[in-house]
Order: sequence, then structure tokens, then C-alpha cells
Amino acid sequence: MNDTTKAAIAAHAIAEYPREAVGLVTSVAGVETYMPCANWAATPTEHFVLAGEDYARAEDMGEIVALVHSHPGAPPRPSAADKAMCEQSGIARWVIVSLGVQADGSIAVDDWCEFGPSGYIAPLIGRQFVHGVHDCYAIVRDWYRLERGVVLPDFERRDDWWDDGHSSLYLDNYRAAGFEDVGLGAELRVGDVLLMQVRSRNGVPNHAGVYLGDGHFLHHMHGRLSGRAVWGGMWAQCLRTALRYRGSE
Repeated sequence: MNDTTKAAIAAHAIAEYPREAVGLVTSVAGVETYMPCANWAATPTEHFVLAGEDYARAEDMGEIVALVHSHPGAPPRPSAADKAMCEQSGIARWVIVSLGVQADGSIAVDDWCEFGPSGYIAPLIGRQFVHGVHDCYAIVRDWYRLERGVVLPDFERRDDWWDDGHSSLYLDNYRAAGFEDVGLGAELRVGDVLLMQVRSRNGVPNHAGVYLGDGHFLHHMHGRLSGRAVWGGMWAQCLRTALRYRGSE
């Protein structure tokens, strides 16, 4: 990036502090332009969400060559969620700018980092929750990719879709992902996807996990780290149905 682009990024990041700033660098006839975007994350001091409208606006301007975001008060190292989003984005160049409070009390840029897609998949255990990136459906997708070599389709999902009065992410899409509904009474097999309903105002399953065998399952609850849990108790009481993958048969 040239100095003009970096100066525009720095100014935007400082203006947004302590929120994470996000923007896109486009190339129009070989000339770089930085486009500041809005951060639509529910917790913008912790991560960012780029609106599809901003992405489309940048595409209309020219070729998108980089996605930029800031780390307020933190090093510019990409988090696991950053690396996962980079893999999903289709953008080959990601830039992080870190900001900190200086000795005189001002906010300024501390450092920069650039990275790109590398085939990264976060460990299945201990992920931080970021909806749409590291959530309960993401862990189902990644388990199937790592353990079965199966790439399940991703589905667009807004945060709090389970409380909007009409959405049903899992029931609407499981057939397209290659699963069949085997019901509540099925004898569970390794790889079965457990659909649970946990405080969903829509009255539909809004949480999923993968049965691992030996009475354990893998899942990622909102606001918690991903992990293994014992199958039974409250989880079994929340079960609405089980899905079995048939896509390869």
C-alpha cells in the first residue's frame, strides 16, 4: 500500500477507536483508494462485521485488493476468527492496524500486519464465539471437513436469526447440505448432527452439535468457547431431532 492509503486507514482507525474499524482497498485503473466501511458487529470493540452493501459498493468502484481492520489496544496479530474469515472472504490480502494510547494520551498507530488465505481451520476445541465465523454451524462444517473430508455448504445467517420471528436456519437447509432427518428416536452414530432448541423465540432448533460417540458431543454455544460435552441431561431435553449425513451415499 502507498503512503496515502496507509494515512487514510490510520485516520479512519483512530476516528473509530475504541471500536474496530473496517474498510476495503480498491484499485481503479491502477490507483489505490481506501473506502471506510461501517462495523455492524453487536460488540464492535471486540470484532467486526462488514455489511454486504459496503462490499457491493466497493466492487462497483473497482477491484477489491485488500480488506483492512483495526485492533484497538491489541497487537496486529490475526486472531483465529480473523484467519477463518480470511479463508471465507475470497480476498487475497488482509491488513490489520493496531492502535494504542501514547505517552501523551493520544491514540496512534502502533504497528501493521498483512496476511492472506493459507487453508487455516481453527482447532475444534477452545474457539471463541463469533457468529457466522465460529458458531455452532461452523463447528459442524469444520468437523465434517477435518474428520470426513466433506465440505458442507455455508449458509448466510444474521446474528439473532433465531429471534426474528420466522427464520429456521437448520430446518430450511439440512437437505441442501446432504442430511436426512432420522428423528428423536434414532440410535445415534458418530457424525450425527444434534439439533437443539435453546431459548429460541422462533420455536425452532437454533443450536447444533456433532455426536462423537461414547456419550459425548462437540458444540459451540453463543458466548462460550467450543468444546466437548457429555450428551444427556439438559442437552437431551433440548433435542428436537437428529440429522444423518447421506450426501456421499
